[in-house]
Amino acid sequence: MTQMAAANAFAACFGEVRQYDHDRFLTVLLAPAPVRDALLALYAFNIEIARIPEAVSEPMMGQIRLQWWRETVEGLDRGETRGHAVAEALAATDISREGLLALIDARERDLSEEPFADLPALETYADATSAAVMRLAAGALGATVPESVVRNAGIAYALTGLLRALPLHASQGRLFMPADLLRLYDVDPHTILTGRMTEGLRGVMRDVADRARILLAGARHEPIPRAALPALMPVSLCDHYLALMTTPGFDPFHRPTEVPAFRRQLRLLRAKFTGRV
Repeated sequence: MTQMAAANAFAACFGEVRQYDHDRFLTVLLAPAPVRDALLALYAFNIEIARIPEAVSEPMMGQIRLQWWRETVEGLDRGETRGHAVAEALAATDISREGLLALIDARERDLSEEPFADLPALETYADATSAAVMRLAAGALGATVPESVVRNAGIAYALTGLLRALPLHASQGRLFMPADLLRLYDVDPHTILTGRMTEGLRGVMRDVADRARILLAGARHEPIPRAALPALMPVSLCDHYLALMTTPGFDPFHRPTEVPAFRRQLRLLRAKFTGRV
């Protein structure tokens, strides 16, 4: 691949991450310049496989797309990028191919209509997806992070993100809240899928948010190597999102779960200068 082709591939990743994963996009801008392209390629790849359920009408079509990505990743080191900009960008990095394949395997769960049985099951999924992306990002940065830190941070970020995405998932007929919590608070899943907020659902969201806060505290208990900071920096935004979504009377179906960009930027800058997420 020529230098121009690689530059075009990374530019495409830049645009994709900026549009679909703005929080991570902001962290890339704060990462050392030599590793930004690798992070963009990783995050664009994550977007590609995470959005597959939104783009297909049935699980089998999703399986076909995931298999396409498996074969593409397996061919990266042979220069077989199939003309896809994200694959071309990945081919120019040394991001673990095994790690990318594991992410694809984990995303198969997104194609299931079965809810997660309980919070531990949801956390296992979050570890294999969100925390796995942080592990790969740390690897791209050449940094080593204590496993307990990256696991806690990754799961906390995923739980926060799933709460934020609840209305979107509901509109797609998808439900990520644990079944045992829905039963505990007597929540009919159909009320969520039709976009109705209830006190029971508020209780479910509160419990998931409380668990995310516990994991955040665990992630912050140990020092993080400065070299690894950009990989874990997205988690520093969780507090803002969790505070918003657990505000009394908050209804995610009728109020945005966004935090103003300037507040996110300030929080990320603070994390960069203090070395703490």
